[in-house]
Amino acid sequence: MSSPVETTAQNLAADVRSGARSARAVLEEHLVVIESRDDEVHAFNLVLADEARASADAVDARVANGEDPGPLAGVPVALKDNLCTRGVPTTCSSRILEGWRPPYDATVVERLVAAGAVVVGKTNLDEFAMGSSTENSAFGATHNPLDLTKVPGGSSGGSAAAVAAGFAPLALGSDTGGSIRQPAALCGVVGVKPTYGAVSRYGLVAFASSLDQIGPFSRTVADSALVLEVIGGHDRRDSTSIHEPAPDLRSVLDRGVEGLRIGIIEELSGDGLEGIAGDVRARLHEAAAALEAAGATVATTSVPSTVYGLSAYYVVAPAEASSNLARYDGVRFGLRVDAPTSGDMHAATRTAGFGDEVKRRIMLGTYALSAGYYDAYYGKSQKVRTLLADDFARAYEEFDLLLSPTAPTTAFPIGEKTADPMTMYLNDVCTIPSNLAGHPSMSVPFGVGDDGMPIGVQVLAPATGEPTMFRAAAVLEASAPPGHPAVGGSVTGPTGGATA
Repeated sequence: MSSPVETTAQNLAADVRSGARSARAVLEEHLVVIESRDDEVHAFNLVLADEARASADAVDARVANGEDPGPLAGVPVALKDNLCTRGVPTTCSSRILEGWRPPYDATVVERLVAAGAVVVGKTNLDEFAMGSSTENSAFGATHNPLDLTKVPGGSSGGSAAAVAAGFAPLALGSDTGGSIRQPAALCGVVGVKPTYGAVSRYGLVAFASSLDQIGPFSRTVADSALVLEVIGGHDRRDSTSIHEPAPDLRSVLDRGVEGLRIGIIEELSGDGLEGIAGDVRARLHEAAAALEAAGATVATTSVPSTVYGLSAYYVVAPAEASSNLARYDGVRFGLRVDAPTSGDMHAATRTAGFGDEVKRRIMLGTYALSAGYYDAYYGKSQKVRTLLADDFARAYEEFDLLLSPTAPTTAFPIGEKTADPMTMYLNDVCTIPSNLAGHPSMSVPFGVGDDGMPIGVQVLAPATGEPTMFRAAAVLEASAPPGHPAVGGSVTGPTGGATA
């Protein structure tokens, strides 16, 4: 019998639907793995063992009755702890949401459960999704399961670590500036940010509403395609939801890239961007060569405004966060620190409830939106956002897809960048442009760096271009250098033993 780490979600679901395996047995295998390792990894804020067993038993009962539970029948799924789950604590890894249990499920949670998936737990994240290393959580840092001395990336580091460690075949995260793709790259798994509006944000606790998007983590490209088919499509409860059905992605995975035009983004390819490591640059060019060998035309192209993406993002995102997080006031839900007056209570609650990084971004955003500075900062950043979208549009007139590194380096040591926020922010330099433009992009594992840790290559597409993006991702997956943990290899951990 294959281990949970080696089995794809599609194969598990097929076995459960056919009756070859029970959903309960599949779940118990994964719970054993969680029990054995999550004390050291800390991927989860909460493991829902009893609830998951009840869900798995319900799936098995449907199979026994001759019913089809759905395309994710019996597949354990981990949820980032900023996705609302009815009656289950949803903390955003912040003290300020202490004790809050949502009265409803996020749309993506409803759709996963309707497809037969079994929710196994809520994963750790940088508080309110603000961070690139999952060290900003009020409940402690998550460790990279491939090397426990290193970060898993962020902010969805718990979800990425859960999949990389074999705790669940699938996980959901949110991506505001790279929070799915960057940890996917650092943990050696597939991570997808869909087109803005392609997946409902209803029930996602907001960070920056014009940038946030929900997407999957998986060990294979095909599994991510399956999840997007399940969670995608229009939702009337989300006013930004696209009025289109979820795309058919699995059917295109074997079409290859023959005839596609793929551009390597010059500004993000490493040659002109400070901080891109040599091993990351090498894997990028190897990935480009693999696509070319598969029949694509590959050339370097320029998307000039991407060099301003980081600066624009760190005005737009904090400004929206400042507005969204104003609701945490000690009155409506979550933490309340009593004080003599309502103003004092409000200040005391937010002081005690928010961590340093969240406070930093609230203050930055409030300043950018204040009278006298709005036009100079927020307004100008929105103009940069428009320039960036225009530059992407010109690039997509010539190319079907674009290519870049996902993260500038492999996973870095825990604690290395926490004292310098700007150094931490640079981890998202390659991923932020897609969020500002609202376009889909995904990280595909492609070999390892000089330190033996995973490297991800980012595939970018125009809006609603997921089918073409997944075609290239499937080719990269098939062409990835041997020894990668996502395709059956192992990475040596700090103790010298194989950790995945």
